[in-house]
Amino acid sequence: MFKKKLLASASMLALASALTAQPATAQISNNAVKIGVLTDMSGQFSHESGAGSVTAVKMAVEDFGGSVLGKPIEVIYADHQNKPDVGAIKAREWYDSGVDMIAGLINSGVALSVTNVAKEKNRIAIINGSGSSKLTNEGCTPVSIHYAYDTYALATGTTKYLIKQKKLETWYFLTADYAFGQALEADATANIKANGGTVVGSTRYPMDTPDHSAYLLKAQASKAQVVALAGSGQGFINAVKSAQEFGITKGGQTIAGLLVWDTDIDALGLQQAQGMIMTSGYYWDRTPESRAWAKRFQKQMGRMPHMGDAGDYSSTMQYLKAIKAAGTDETGAVMAKLKSTPINDFFATNGKIREDGRMVHDMYVYQVKTPAESKYPWDYLTLKETIPAAQAYRPLSESSCYLVKK
Repeated sequence: MFKKKLLASASMLALASALTAQPATAQISNNAVKIGVLTDMSGQFSHESGAGSVTAVKMAVEDFGGSVLGKPIEVIYADHQNKPDVGAIKAREWYDSGVDMIAGLINSGVALSVTNVAKEKNRIAIINGSGSSKLTNEGCTPVSIHYAYDTYALATGTTKYLIKQKKLETWYFLTADYAFGQALEADATANIKANGGTVVGSTRYPMDTPDHSAYLLKAQASKAQVVALAGSGQGFINAVKSAQEFGITKGGQTIAGLLVWDTDIDALGLQQAQGMIMTSGYYWDRTPESRAWAKRFQKQMGRMPHMGDAGDYSSTMQYLKAIKAAGTDETGAVMAKLKSTPINDFFATNGKIREDGRMVHDMYVYQVKTPAESKYPWDYLTLKETIPAAQAYRPLSESSCYLVKK
């Protein structure tokens, strides 16, 4: 009888222990996983983010099943107006009200301000729209991930290809005067010099300027073989159009877009964009898997996705899988799972999130097709080179991120 009571007591203790341990291994704060998409909904970068970012994140949530660990997944969004202070205020408000992860974050100035808030609040931020390599260098944090691309990878692909394959060695920069443009010029300059090229000059223009005439005249007068546009959004589109009007390419100079979105090519048209060399982390028509997802996205957005859209989907899916694997939405546990899980999907090949928060993956050098080469809508790019993940991004040996063990 005594033995039976002892066994019963032991069983009850084991059951009680299991029950009390359960919340620590399967716990969701506030009974929901909340994702906030902070993006440019109405400004000059809205075609590269905006509704596309929101749609991509919502698609990932829907494909995941709408819930994780038995709790619903909620998606909200807001316009940061391309103002770092507005982005930081909204991020603080969201994190304080229970948002677990902020996604999107186009505009590098905004992204850098938001990741600082994420670090302060111990919440997660995943960047797809912004490119500044500062985000995983001197601006790195233990809670932020830079996912789709960065200025180092863009510069590595385009500058090396034009110097080595096209023998174009002298460069002049037209640079958007904010965090992204500055980082892109700096990373491109380092790559140009490393590959035997020379920078003969540069001019910085206000991010929102509608008129690039004065800047392009300086570029034309420089006689540089390459006029490199270190900018994005509507400013980049306007600069390319003005360059064509000034006859820069007819005069023998090559226009290099250091960040070119598929939507930029669509806005310019192949007649103006043809021949341009660009580097990207994703092209919708590269594989059967990328095509299948792109067609689903197109049904909702009326256009094909670019690497920002695909990165928003892929990173959101990886985030939700990490929560499921960790059994919690607690920041440290989720980040540990994210950094220990390889990424291979329709977006990323050979993907891995490093200790500095950089998601390294294969990158691709493309050339924009001529109108005659394009056979169907959005058939814009020809693959020229694949850059392996290990070569595409800044090596950790050169990193100034405090999280990197030297």
